[in-house]
Amino acid sequence: MENKMFCFQCQETAGCKGCTVMGVCGKKPEVAAMQDLLVYVTKGLASVVTRLRGEGGAVSVEVNHLVTLNLFVTITNANFDEEAIAARIEKTLAVRDDLRAQIKDTSNLPDAVMWTGLRDDFAEKAQAVGVLRTENEDIRSLRELITYGLKGLAAYMKHANALGKENADIDAFAQEALAKLLDDSFGADALTALALETGKWGVDAMALLDAANTEAYGNPKITKVNLGVRQNPGILISGHDLRDLEMLLEQTAGTGVDVYTHGEMLPAHYYPAFKKYPHFAGNYGNAWWKQKEEFEAFGGPILMTTNCVVPPKDSYKARLFTTGATGFPGCPHIGAKADGTKDFSPLVAMAKKCEPPKELEKGEIVGGFAHAQVFALADKVIEAVKSGAIKKFVVMAGCDGRMKSREYYAEFAKALPKDTVILTAGCAKYKYIKLPLGDIGGIPRVLDAGQCNDSYSLALIALKLKEAFGLSDVNELPVVYNIAWYEQKAVIVLLALLHLGVKNIHLGPTLPAFLSPNVANVLVEKFGIGGITNVEDDIKSMIG
Repeated sequence: MENKMFCFQCQETAGCKGCTVMGVCGKKPEVAAMQDLLVYVTKGLASVVTRLRGEGGAVSVEVNHLVTLNLFVTITNANFDEEAIAARIEKTLAVRDDLRAQIKDTSNLPDAVMWTGLRDDFAEKAQAVGVLRTENEDIRSLRELITYGLKGLAAYMKHANALGKENADIDAFAQEALAKLLDDSFGADALTALALETGKWGVDAMALLDAANTEAYGNPKITKVNLGVRQNPGILISGHDLRDLEMLLEQTAGTGVDVYTHGEMLPAHYYPAFKKYPHFAGNYGNAWWKQKEEFEAFGGPILMTTNCVVPPKDSYKARLFTTGATGFPGCPHIGAKADGTKDFSPLVAMAKKCEPPKELEKGEIVGGFAHAQVFALADKVIEAVKSGAIKKFVVMAGCDGRMKSREYYAEFAKALPKDTVILTAGCAKYKYIKLPLGDIGGIPRVLDAGQCNDSYSLALIALKLKEAFGLSDVNELPVVYNIAWYEQKAVIVLLALLHLGVKNIHLGPTLPAFLSPNVANVLVEKFGIGGITNVEDDIKSMIG
């Protein structure tokens, strides 16, 4: 049967309304259908385990991880492999059925719990369970807002889990929330409350991941990262997973192969534990959307550890290895062993046969301003604020993207008064971190906290400043928020900020297509959420 598509979960969705023919991301309708069905059966599994918990039953860590990875697989630009996603659906149905047999109360179970389709039924069922199955646009909007927040939360939980960190309470909340999304008795008010509660648990998930990263690799330090290349063959690692990087560095030590970061892996250089590897060469290239040109130029094997995959050109497809939640047909996939370790020897063998990477640029950039490092500089920062040397902090965290309208963020950064400091995290930084914006009394005017999940650091820094200045409300700080978003991890960061009470956040380059007019109005009226216009007017309204 013909696959009809509707997807509006990312910022670049067609016409800011929804992709209906093929995803702007490159996702085919067949893949979109399998992702919709995977989310649906995962909600069914979540309903079963939520009822099982309510009856005093036990839910294993393996089941929690299955739910988490299922959601991560459906994030924008993560997995384009229809067969791999269909296999996850089959596994999820099998686990669901085993657990369903354990529950005592089998009354009023939703279709997502009872559906018993086989592989031949997947395509037809997917057409019935997509986004548009919810007819009321406000209920649909709130359900999708929560779903996308849970996808972002799952991504951060997956990284924490990879480092041995678990939080069964977060897993239980996420699963209960997924189950509630199948319940038609939940109206707009209840769903709005659930969205904000999702933000609360998002804060907890980011805190868990922050603890996992810093306990494993130390607190990030101010670091100069080389942008040039060496004369050895190299492996390029992109995505977000620091455990994958650690294993790759261990397995390439002494081989004559260098390792370079790309995109959101740049902040790995800030962690002390990775500084011991002399072959950890530097950062290559820019944000995710430039990878076709940059992966071509690199010449060696590339490891994609998480989302941010752009459908590869045939010229380097065989060099693009996927792992974890990622997948693309025709690209080799590195799976995990039972103990979680991975064998990256195929990349090492391939790298040894490749020329050194082609140099794209020279120089270095400075980062490492996560919360512990900024707290160590707190006296200097506070004095700069008190003296008037720093008038405002501008949070410009979030995502980068390919739309020309995103040049706004580079122009905005250049137009900011010289007494402002940019706080950033995520790949949005690539729009301005290489600009010569200078410093204020030795404090760089761009303070990079790290990856998108390190937006948690920015929240902690704001709370620390609130305490230092004796303020009762975080919104009284000289901090404004001009955040670029792209995909679902940005959604959980937004919900987390709303939970923390942050108001008047500017979100761009466009507001999410999945916000109905009524839901958008609620966010505007209650939290002051706004869009962006042009650099000159926005500088006046935000900075004064």
